[in-house]
Amino acid sequence: MNYWPAAEAMEWLRAYDPGATRRDFARAGAAGFDTVRVFLRWEDAQPEGSAVDPTTIGRLIDAADAALDAGVRLLVTLFVGHMSGANWAPAWAVGGTGGDRRFRIVSGGRALPAERGLRNWYADPAVVDAQERLAAAAAGALSGHPGVWGWDLGNENSNCTVPPDRAAGEAWLERMSGALRRADPARPVTIGLHMEDLESDRLIGPAEAARWCDVVSMHGYPIYADWAAGPTDHELVPYLAELTRWLAGGAPVLFEELGLPTGGALSEADAAEYTGRALDGLRASGCTGAFLWCFSDYAAELASTPPFDAAPHELSFGLWRADGTPKAAVAEVTARAGAACVAPRSPDAWLDIDAATFDEDRRFHLARMYGRYRDSLRAEERVE
Repeated sequence: MNYWPAAEAMEWLRAYDPGATRRDFARAGAAGFDTVRVFLRWEDAQPEGSAVDPTTIGRLIDAADAALDAGVRLLVTLFVGHMSGANWAPAWAVGGTGGDRRFRIVSGGRALPAERGLRNWYADPAVVDAQERLAAAAAGALSGHPGVWGWDLGNENSNCTVPPDRAAGEAWLERMSGALRRADPARPVTIGLHMEDLESDRLIGPAEAARWCDVVSMHGYPIYADWAAGPTDHELVPYLAELTRWLAGGAPVLFEELGLPTGGALSEADAAEYTGRALDGLRASGCTGAFLWCFSDYAAELASTPPFDAAPHELSFGLWRADGTPKAAVAEVTARAGAACVAPRSPDAWLDIDAATFDEDRRFHLARMYGRYRDSLRAEERVE
């Protein structure tokens, strides 16, 4: 599962509570989760580009200890970065010409207009140097820790900035993955790609990630896909996983985010059914694993704060309610915990183009082939 605590949300490491973290991780472990994805908010870890905050790193170490106590391991995500509809950044990384203008910037506890911009993560040498410094420090502090599973080079980074060209993106991947491997050589490395990296070429996609990472990750939600069959379309995420594997040349794929909010038109029962069916589809597609979004609903008093003031549906994606009681989706996960992975299936039944043709009109082919994919699943069901 992906983790932010109910009461603190993105303030987790700034307002760190060791007891609450242990309680939350223990709840996850008891329900059958084996890995928890956590986020190192960039401005907490690196309030100045020239140094890494030792208090924040110490709290991350304690979280790894808590994970070990609970029988789970951490996937640690760096440079956060984009989160729940806003771009979070330290003050020194704000004010450039980069940045996706759809998203507000949150810095120093204040929401700033997107027009303030971000310094480019891939073209600004001082920013890249600072990120390498943070990657090395975090991995060095947790090197060999048995409570850590792996490292993640960001969360939907293309919603923050994109490389000026493919070479700059690959150079960044090489530097960041290299910093992690030098400090902590036994851990796998990934990067949190998302559906929009398939819908358009943002110059770091599955092919580039596969060259520098041990596993390629993907995020996807039917509520954000206007070409999905509806908000509870459970076949969308396995399709995205299989498409990602194809574009990555057969690399292993981890589905790092999936889930549904339970406010508004979608009920907890809807989310539970979706969760079970989507997990079954991801396993059948040959994924190495899946991470649900997310651990808990957020406390009601956070509704007026960024990012929830502009994205209220983000309050209700939790597997647990804010009061700590489980939703029905938890039982769907528990029933599937520990199931063995299966071999990836061939895309031959739905794939009818090469990668160059896909690049000519990504959104068109993404939706068109999804129809073929769904038809292939119906054909399999008739055979069975």
